[in-house]
This record gives sequence, structure tokens and C-alpha cells, in this order.
Amino acid sequence: MEGVHDVQHDEFQRCAPHPPAVRAQAPAVGPGDHQVLPQSLGAGGLLLVADLLRGVPLGRTVARSVGLAVAAVPEGVPFVATLAELAELAAARRLARRGVLVRSPATVEALGRVDTLCFDKTGTLTQGRIALSRVSDGRTCRAVPDLDADLRQVVAAGVRATPRQDDAHPLPHLTDRAVLDGARAAGVEADGPVIAELPFEPSRGFHAVHTARLLSVKGAPEVVLDRCTRWRAGGVLDDEARAGFEREVERLAVGGYRLLAVAERAVPGSFALTESSVDDLELVGLLCLSDPVHPAATEAVSELSRSGVDVVMITGDHPSTAEAIAAELGVLNGGRVLTGAELDRFDDEQLDAALPGTSVFARVSPAQKARAVGRMRAGGRVVAMTGDGANDVPAITLAQVGIAFGSRATPAAREAADLVVTEDRIETLTDGIVKGRGTWTSVRDALSLLLGGNLGEIGHALGTGLVSPTAGLTARQLLAVNLLTDVLPAIAIAVRPPPDATPAKLLAEGPEASLGAALARDVRARAAATAGGAGLAWLLARPLSTAAQARTTGLVALVAAQLAQTLAVRGRTPLVLAAGAGSLVLLAVVVQVPGVSRFFGSSPLLPHQWGIALATSLAATLAVRGWQSWGGTT
Repeated sequence: MEGVHDVQHDEFQRCAPHPPAVRAQAPAVGPGDHQVLPQSLGAGGLLLVADLLRGVPLGRTVARSVGLAVAAVPEGVPFVATLAELAELAAARRLARRGVLVRSPATVEALGRVDTLCFDKTGTLTQGRIALSRVSDGRTCRAVPDLDADLRQVVAAGVRATPRQDDAHPLPHLTDRAVLDGARAAGVEADGPVIAELPFEPSRGFHAVHTARLLSVKGAPEVVLDRCTRWRAGGVLDDEARAGFEREVERLAVGGYRLLAVAERAVPGSFALTESSVDDLELVGLLCLSDPVHPAATEAVSELSRSGVDVVMITGDHPSTAEAIAAELGVLNGGRVLTGAELDRFDDEQLDAALPGTSVFARVSPAQKARAVGRMRAGGRVVAMTGDGANDVPAITLAQVGIAFGSRATPAAREAADLVVTEDRIETLTDGIVKGRGTWTSVRDALSLLLGGNLGEIGHALGTGLVSPTAGLTARQLLAVNLLTDVLPAIAIAVRPPPDATPAKLLAEGPEASLGAALARDVRARAAATAGGAGLAWLLARPLSTAAQARTTGLVALVAAQLAQTLAVRGRTPLVLAAGAGSLVLLAVVVQVPGVSRFFGSSPLLPHQWGIALATSLAATLAVRGWQSWGGTT
């Protein structure tokens, strides 16, 4: 709830739109999942042609080709997708223990996608402890404890222009409370009963109160000044006087104060209060409100910026006040301040062009906040919007991730939000983004295991099949490989974050970083290590083994190479270690137990054949990891 927009408008609370049940989506499988099936089908077709040219019987040829085409598809992908959702649920529960309530677990993943975080300033970037600090008559400015008689009259006028305090129902808006609390500290009380009142509205920009024979107004300085013709401290309000008062407004705003101008005039007994009748006022002075910056806000903004999240401040404050606070927090960073009036002059195309260079929106209404967020989304950004008031509801609802922030968040804001931060700690937002981006690390590692391993299987099966009609892998063997290397290890990776992942590393993750070039590199590396280790094992075993034993040696190396790479990436995670060990035990059963081995078309191996398989798989893994470490990933 910002600046003069803090006061007197609960209409948004009554008509706030309900958010969609889930605006976020479950983790998407990255680039590469749509490539495995075409490549496996192509490999099956190539093997079919080669076998037919070599005169291999048609039945055997079709069986080998169809087996390669069908069995090479990664069975673990559905498991990973399901368990990634469970991981989101676990992350949501961890956030709940820190006072962050999540409407849907998918919101955690959506936080990981966020690249633009829009902050409502008061109570989020600032502490929300608004206080009347200084008072100015346009020429003299003093702190509240040091007010003289003239400046006390400025405060008295501000009190008369404020809704009356009801002990049973305290004023709902922080700005009004701050004015009354400051007045009490200065020994100033409200006088006279209220005859009529004109509540604040964003389009109006002021609040007016008719008491006895006096009209008192407080609101945005530029709005109130336009309705004044006299100046209590300077007589006639000519162009020179207006310029002097505007300089005082600018000076105080640059100091970070939120400003309310106060004006009055005497009215006859027959006076009727309407918006058009608020004119010919006498300018009384300025009320300067302070709201300390949240102590953790600067570091949080810096950390978000380093992680590639654009931080945008949206406020109803004076542009110079907003710019001063933004500069203090590190939000500005060379960006521009765009006012609500400028925003209204822009059509959608002009606004879209201005958005990339805009860091602060100032003097904006709720509708203007919503339009800014909507155009950011239309431009392809993934937007999170934080706010605590009913006036933030339209923007919160439009954002992909709507966030109701702080203990003072209104019921309307909480109802509209996907995520509610119950404590006044801005760092919890950073924690939420860390948790969301952590899911992408796990998704990337699991997908690289699945996709890279299966492409390596296709490469090994196709390469050995082209060399020898008795080589390659059967459909049952490929199925066994997938079950041993996909399901248990991939599940273990999907539900656990990396053991060595720091918040800084996790903030560097996200769909663009995790599922783009990084995933493609990991898939290629795993495919090369898998196919290379298995193919080398088969070649080395051929002179020392039967055809069935050589094929089984390649099978063992295929599984061992994938498990070795999994352990190399996540070997310090106990669950991954247990899954890898379990897969090796199952592999030994598949190979060495006669009945099981026969079912899978394998042949029990001798110790030296096991040695060949394990050595080649380890060598291939070390070679690929070394290549990655020495710059092969660039």
C-alpha cells in the first residue's frame, strides 16, 4: 500500500478477482525428450536395412530392429515427472516451516522460473513502520519534536483532513495512523465534528473532510497544489511561489520522505462537498513520512540481481522518493523511473519498448500496476508480484506467481496470492526462489541420466549390431538396462537436491540454465561415456569369450558406465548411493543367476569378463569427466 494510494479504497477488496486454482505448471521435461524416440526409431530402421543387406533372416531382423526402437525409450521419465512433483511438495512443506504458505506445490517450481520480481515497496522493501518525521510549511522544515506554532498548524490541518480515529476500529491504513500518531506526539488533536467526507480514490489523489465551516484536504503534492490559489506561508501562489514549493517537494522527496500536501479553506454553512468543490484552497504545508528500509532488503535485492532476476519496484510514492529508495536498495541500476501519468500516455507497443529499461514505477494506481505486470507477461517474462494491500490484488492476480507479503497483508491480498509470506522477512522470498530453482538442478541431472543413458544405449546397440549380426542387445536386455539405470537412480536424484549445492549455485539454476545448453552437454557426455565404455568392453571381450558372453560383457559395461556417471555426479547423496548399489546387485542377479540370465538372453560371466566391463566403464566415465573439467563443455 503505497504513498497517498494507501488511503481510503477498499473497493478492490470487495471485487478482487479469484486467482486460477494453479497458475504454475509442473516441471517440464527439457529439450531432448522429444529426440529420443525419433532417434531410436531411426536406429531401428538403420539396423533393419543393414541386416536385410547381410541376409539375416527376416524374423530375427525385425525382432532386433523393433526391440531397439521400442526398448530404448526411457521408462523412467514418468517416474521422474511424478517424483519431481513430490519433491515440490516436500519443498513446500519446508517453506511452510519458515512461515511461507504455498497454495499449490507447483508454485515452488514456478518460483524457479521467475525472472522478474515486482515489489510493492511499503512493508516489503521497507519495514512498513511509517512515522511522521518532519513538517514543512514550504519554506521551513523541522523534525516533529521541534515544531513551532506555525508548523503545528500544518499538523493540525493534516489531522482535520484525516478520518477520525475509532477506538473500537483503528484506522486500517498506515499513512493515516502515522499522521495521527505524529500529531499526538506533537500535542495536536482533531477538533470539530465531521460533516462530510470525500474518501481517497486513486483517480482523485486526495482525501477531503468538511468540518464546521472549514474544508481540509491532504493528498499527493502535485494534485493538491493544482487546487490551491493561495499559500499560507507566502501569500499569493503565483508561478514563482509554485516553483519554490515544488523545489521543496523535490528536496524532501529526494531525501526518501513520502509526502502529503495539506490545504484548507473556509466554507459557508450551505457548502456541499463534492470533488469539483475542492478548489480555491490555501496551501498549508507538507507532512513528511518516513519508512525505514528493511535491513535485509539490500542484500536480498543484490542476491536476486546476481541470479538473473530483474527486480522492479512499483509504488504510489512521489517519483523522487521512489528513486531515492530504489537507489539505496540497488534496484535502480541505471534504469529509469516511469510514472503512472507516463504509463497512461503509452500505448501497449510503446510501453513494451519502455519496460526493459524501467526499474521503478512511481505514482501508479492499482489499475496501472496491473497493466505493467500484464505487459511484462505479454513480453515473455515470468513475473512474480509481491504486495500486502487490496490495491495490489489486480497485479498479484495477473502475475504468474502472486505473493502476499508480511504480517499486515490484507485478506484480499492473501486470497488472491499463490504464496503467502506470513513473516516480515524479505529473505524468505529469496529462499523460496532457491527452493524452486533447486528443483531444476534435480530435474536436469535426472533427465541427463535418462536421455543420455538411452542415447548411449542406442549408439551401442546400433554400432555393435552393424558390426556383427550376433551382437547388439535384445529388447529384454535393453529393458533390463533401463530398469537398472533409469528407475531407481533417476528417482533418487529427482527427489533430492545436490549435496554440495549452495544457495548461490541454486540461484544460478532455472529452466533456461538447466534445460538448455547445460542439459544438452550433459546428455552428450553421458551418451558418449555409455556407448564408448560398452562398445570397448564388447570389443575387448570378443577374442576371450563366446558371442553371448561378449554381448553380456557389453551389457554389464553399459549399466556400469551409467551408474558410475550417476555416482560421479551425486555420489555423496546417500539415497543415490543406495540406489546405485541396489542396481548393481540386481545386475549381478540378471547376469549370473542361470534362470534369470537365460530369460534376459544373457550368459554368466567369468571374473576377467566382469573386470573388462567394470574397467572400461570406469575408464570411459573418467575420460568424459576429465574432458568436461578441462573445458570440453564450452
